[in-house]
Amino acid sequence: MSRVPRAVSNPAPSGAAEPGGALSIDDRLRPRELAFWLLPVAGYVLLPEYLVLQSQVLIAGLFALSLDLVLGYAGIVSLGHAAFFGVGAYVAGLLSLGGYTEPISGLFIAGLAAMLVGFGSSFLVVGGNALTRLMVTLAVGLSLHEAANQASSITGGSDGLSGLSTGALLGVWKLDLYGKVAFVYSALVCLACVLLVRRVIHSPFGLSLRGIRENERRMHALGAPVRRRLMEVYTFAAGIAGVAGALSAQTTEFVGLEVLSFERSAGALVMLVLGGVGRLYGAFVGSLFFMLLQTWLSDINPGYWQFWLGLCLVLVAFFAHAGLLGPLDTLLGRLRWAPGADRRRA
Repeated sequence: MSRVPRAVSNPAPSGAAEPGGALSIDDRLRPRELAFWLLPVAGYVLLPEYLVLQSQVLIAGLFALSLDLVLGYAGIVSLGHAAFFGVGAYVAGLLSLGGYTEPISGLFIAGLAAMLVGFGSSFLVVGGNALTRLMVTLAVGLSLHEAANQASSITGGSDGLSGLSTGALLGVWKLDLYGKVAFVYSALVCLACVLLVRRVIHSPFGLSLRGIRENERRMHALGAPVRRRLMEVYTFAAGIAGVAGALSAQTTEFVGLEVLSFERSAGALVMLVLGGVGRLYGAFVGSLFFMLLQTWLSDINPGYWQFWLGLCLVLVAFFAHAGLLGPLDTLLGRLRWAPGADRRRA
């Protein structure tokens, strides 16, 4: 009788994926990410006369990043995201008028207040289809705007909150007239928030959000808690927007009714389209391009600058579907796979 050969289990080759390894996420910082944060340093050194504008670019980018969490990663289109920016700004302003001027803890308090508002409205937002969510977010934003307008005894109404004061950072650095401390403060807050958001989107939670964005029904079939995930990311994004609003109130020492306006929400959406939706750093690239272009066009043609800005948006929508970061990624990809690239990597 011929012997039956025994089954031989071939050992997995070295470097083979372990069970579940396909779901592991590499969240290491890339060199180009580190290079991105050298830009604020260069702006501080080379353009000290524009530090106030640079601070506003960073704050606008942080607000757009909060919108990117719900739009780019969860697929919820929001037209009322300024509600949370405004809540953070007004909380920081009211704290200052009440005598509480410590800036860092004020950011946390404003962020928590915005998260509470976001959590309360998330029950309405995550229900229904995409059109329902769009209308609910718009309704929430407009309702808070009108509420702030009517409660003029608290919010100042159309006159806003003026006479605010921000305490020294860590009891040492006081905001100066040239905006140096405000710029460094804004850059550090943005860096901390980006690292936090980056950790979230590179986690299994962030991976589930991408699945919900791509196919919500399939995620339901897989047993994923879709409604809970959407509520969590909406609440978290509201907190980031509240921090951005509080940062704006602390650095400018003024809060106007426009922090809750529809134009603020639409502006953040435009910044995302310009920079690239779902790209993490696309919010900051879009805010830089949008605010510089707005300033430049309004100086050239104060009456028709919005027309030229709209034309630029149309060109980006037609020729750069992934935003301004799309062509950059294409260029880097071609350089990576250029002849001799494999030999250089070896």
